[in-house]
Amino acid sequence: MLINILIIAATFLFMEFMAWFTHKYVMHGFLWYLHKDHHQVEPGFFEKNDAFFLIFAIPSAYCYVTGLMFNDFRLYIGIGISVYGFAYFVIHEIIIHQRFKLFTRLNNRYVRAIRRAHKIHHKHLGKYQGENFGMLIVPLKYWKDPNTSK
Repeated sequence: MLINILIIAATFLFMEFMAWFTHKYVMHGFLWYLHKDHHQVEPGFFEKNDAFFLIFAIPSAYCYVTGLMFNDFRLYIGIGISVYGFAYFVIHEIIIHQRFKLFTRLNNRYVRAIRRAHKIHHKHLGKYQGENFGMLIVPLKYWKDPNTSK
């Protein structure tokens, strides 16, 4: 049981690296076509960028199916990917971009830091010169309140 929880936790943490890597080198690289409308807003609720949900769901689904078929660790990797995907959805789509009007009044230090870092990421409308490609881990400089002198 403990090993399964550790696999889920390790996968969740690894997914932050995968999100950073994919965002920097794939979304802002050869699949910019799908990600571009996330930086250069177009009309409508859905974005081509939403296709990345499916791209990340495929390995998770594969791990669920094979983990259940063979009763092994892959199930817990699939769960870890899913839990990260859910956290990413809540942070990115609900809290940062507010595509769904939930948690609109959150204003704690972490939320302010993550919004600041994401705002800096979105100030670059093009494919290049981006920064802050991760999602849940926020660089320390964004934790400081810009309105204070400390």
